[in-house]
Amino acid sequence: MNHTASSAELHSSPSDALAPTPAFSPLYQQIKGLILQGLQSGEWKPGEVIPSEIELAARFRVSQGTVRKAIDELAGDHLLVRRQGKGTFVATHAEHHVQYRFLKLQPDNGDLNSEGPAQREIIDCKRLRATAEVARALALRAGDAVLQVRRVLSFSGIPTILEDLWLPGSPFKGLTADLLADYHGPMYALFETDFGVRMVRADEKIRAVLPDETQCRLLQVTSGTPLMSVERVAFTYNDTPMELRRGLYRTDTHHYRNKLS
Repeated sequence: MNHTASSAELHSSPSDALAPTPAFSPLYQQIKGLILQGLQSGEWKPGEVIPSEIELAARFRVSQGTVRKAIDELAGDHLLVRRQGKGTFVATHAEHHVQYRFLKLQPDNGDLNSEGPAQREIIDCKRLRATAEVARALALRAGDAVLQVRRVLSFSGIPTILEDLWLPGSPFKGLTADLLADYHGPMYALFETDFGVRMVRADEKIRAVLPDETQCRLLQVTSGTPLMSVERVAFTYNDTPMELRRGLYRTDTHHYRNKLS
């Protein structure tokens, strides 16, 4: 990585003093960005090991410590996983500690394993044209093809979460209700393995709502039951939105838990 200043940088004119000063990111942040480019391009796929710190340092012509700091941040972002004695791997949603990263609803006893995996029922999966609201959330044009999925998650036989999802049509071509029903791992792991789409972060909005008639039937609650509405936009690399998800959560035996730092 060449840090030699150009002649233009060394010999600026008086008028240059009025120009805004460019913002330079720390070197490890630049290396983080280069590694992210490799992840985004598919050079290293979910579950695969990436080159060692020494190899990456030689590739990018920086110190091993700079590479280590970049990898530390990517591991903190759940994009990479360090395994003692084995190396650093691209994180995957199939790993147990990542599966619950985006599911914040927990039983009141606090033990995620006490009720076992959720039982999933696919209510609907269909292709349609994006409304203006959905298109805006997914950075599409109104009328573009999207896939809409509705499912119910039950714990210990009790319907607990009703979810509606909208996915851009092109990346998820071939996604069907049968495929979703037959897949027993996390949905985001399916998106990784079958469609090459990895969700890396999400923005959420939460509020309390009352259910309509259809929602009452699917969640087996009365019209006066307060539900927690969670609207999420999930992004893949490069801040590209890949999913709009609206979930209705029963909280009579569960609570929403988030760790803030």
